[in-house]
Amino acid sequence: MRNLLLVSNSTQHGHAYLEHCAKAARELFAGCETIAFVPYALKDLDKYAATATAAFAAWDLTLKSVHLADDPVEFAKSVNGFFVGGGNTFRLSKIVHESGLATVIRERTLAGETRYMGTSAGSNLACATIRTTNDMPIVQPPTFDALGLVPFQINPHYLDADPDSQHMGETRAKRIEEFHEENDLPVIGLREGAWLRVEGDQMVLEGTTGAVLFERDEAPRECETGMDLSRLLTG
Repeated sequence: MRNLLLVSNSTQHGHAYLEHCAKAARELFAGCETIAFVPYALKDLDKYAATATAAFAAWDLTLKSVHLADDPVEFAKSVNGFFVGGGNTFRLSKIVHESGLATVIRERTLAGETRYMGTSAGSNLACATIRTTNDMPIVQPPTFDALGLVPFQINPHYLDADPDSQHMGETRAKRIEEFHEENDLPVIGLREGAWLRVEGDQMVLEGTTGAVLFERDEAPRECETGMDLSRLLTG
């Protein structure tokens, strides 16, 4: 019984950290005694942990960063929730895999023992692979495979093309089209302010801004808030 919250962004324009998705996060983690924060997408782990811990404390939830534990893997085995924050997906994936945390997070989350919230890079990490991240490969992870909590891809911070722009570089839609030249997996372009709520075999698009669904050999489809996207969980 997967219990996931996969958010496009951790900070929304005009809002404090996690404020835009606070209600969904509180509902996900209601009743959790301790939530493990995975901060490895950013360099300054202590500062990042302090920011996240303060946000969760305001919701009366206890968050502790795995990097502060004597044994991060053993600590991950003891909690009933994970929050994986945003930053650079390649750095996050490298450390999570090499530390052994990936196996623990995957197994416990898919078994329904824990709840999982990701923002940006943390949402990328929940997917089948990290191949649709927007980030530069600043480090070399041991694999492009992600946790496989869901059998599709997310492109966080998805931006619609500006028809009046004179920029000649690839749009997000074009980059996802290139992904589908080599891969079959669906891609959900999550605009900032949108997230996916997964409970078991049910998935609903939530937030305020919607998303775009890209599937190989099909035209992109607009997805509105409240849409049931459960079919994408069948793999």
